[in-house]
Amino acid sequence: MPVRTVECYNPPMTVPLPPLFLARMEARLGPEAPAFRASLEEPPRLGLRVNTLKIAPEALRSRVPWLLRPVPWCDEGFIVAAAAEPAPGRHPYHTAGLYYLQDPSAMAAAILLDPQPGDMVLDVCAAPGGKTTHLAARMADQGLLVANEAVPGRAAALVENLERAGITRFLVTTATAADLAACWPAVFDRVLVDAPCSGEGMFRKTPTARRAWSPAAVSGCALRQRRLLADAAALVRPGGRLLYATCTFAPEENEAVIARFLRDHGDFTLVAPPTLPGLDPGRPDWIEPELAAGLPLERCVRIWPHRTEGEGHFFALLQREGSSAQDRPLRPLPPARGLPPLLRSLWEANFAVPFPTAGWLQQENTWHLAPVAPDFWQPLHPRRIGLRAGRQHREYFVPDHALALAALPPRHEGRLDLPLTSAPLQAFLRGEPFPDPGPDGWVLVCSDGFGLGWGKRVQGVVKNHLPSRWRRAGT
Repeated sequence: MPVRTVECYNPPMTVPLPPLFLARMEARLGPEAPAFRASLEEPPRLGLRVNTLKIAPEALRSRVPWLLRPVPWCDEGFIVAAAAEPAPGRHPYHTAGLYYLQDPSAMAAAILLDPQPGDMVLDVCAAPGGKTTHLAARMADQGLLVANEAVPGRAAALVENLERAGITRFLVTTATAADLAACWPAVFDRVLVDAPCSGEGMFRKTPTARRAWSPAAVSGCALRQRRLLADAAALVRPGGRLLYATCTFAPEENEAVIARFLRDHGDFTLVAPPTLPGLDPGRPDWIEPELAAGLPLERCVRIWPHRTEGEGHFFALLQREGSSAQDRPLRPLPPARGLPPLLRSLWEANFAVPFPTAGWLQQENTWHLAPVAPDFWQPLHPRRIGLRAGRQHREYFVPDHALALAALPPRHEGRLDLPLTSAPLQAFLRGEPFPDPGPDGWVLVCSDGFGLGWGKRVQGVVKNHLPSRWRRAGT
């Protein structure tokens, strides 16, 4: 077993591990059980995934003050091996969406599902958005990404993280998997089901997971997961792929769910994963022999905290039989009428890409750059439709914060680029105005060329338009 270096970023867990959980795992893991148990008492690793829509991994690595060690299964993923001030969660690059702080094991989801630019991709249980934003980056923000979260109260964080990542070709919905399947049967090239589970893989991160665990919770999760996976399967086009993911060790929620799914869905097969360090095979020997018989459940993937530096995860990659060729139901919007002239002029003054004349959608006084025409999504009333550019108020236009963070190259002559350690930048991140000479009007506030938000210069003072939820006290 490889020797691992332990870095502490959180205080030790004070809630004990459930005794019955430990007994179950000791019976299954045998000689490995002591190392497994010890790993759950270690602090979790801090993972950082570079947002390749905005910057290359090595370019970011050369700019930040932290020691980054590569994640073996994800080229754009790193473990923060040694941190310096500012902390990764408070650095201006985080505000600009250059990276996402994510568990290293969770990064394997997009690697295994492997979406391609131009694909139609659905994340069924998307909040808070770590796996979703990774899928979008792997798609190069091309095609269509639908990020669904059935719990409406969790959708706000999902939207915020999509905005921070600069993604434009997406929809955010708040529907059940059954409603999605009724609206979009056999439509998507790739579908991710990051299923709610008993959370055993999060035992060294959250005391709540330890307190809530019980065998009854495991059984209840398995029943819900079977229904969720069946609904999600109906969304996959012929030839498309479906990734089932959990963050639990329980075979009832993992290999057993996949075995029952395969016996009920003869048009799906289990795909062998790529050979990558740190990805271990499934354990068909942990479920009933008659359930596992004849199924290649070793093609499932397990990630163990005592063998790698990530949390406990399980993945199963499934493919639907049939042809991969199909017509895409992605009818674009035609050129819009009545576009605010100030929207075009603001775009052309701040971004080094041509102003798009097609794709604009008006909802009341707000303008969105939509990835697809309304006939595709109208029955589901999405929470967010593509890039929200701003609001028209009679004679003036107010740009939206999402437009400042979009993965669009800013014009060198239009932006207000503030040095990372400068007093004006710190004032901006606190939500305060700051002096800056120049012509009146909207300015794209950047640092190192990456958009952070909007300011409006009036008589030599930049008035701050950073939304209150993005501001940082004491920066």
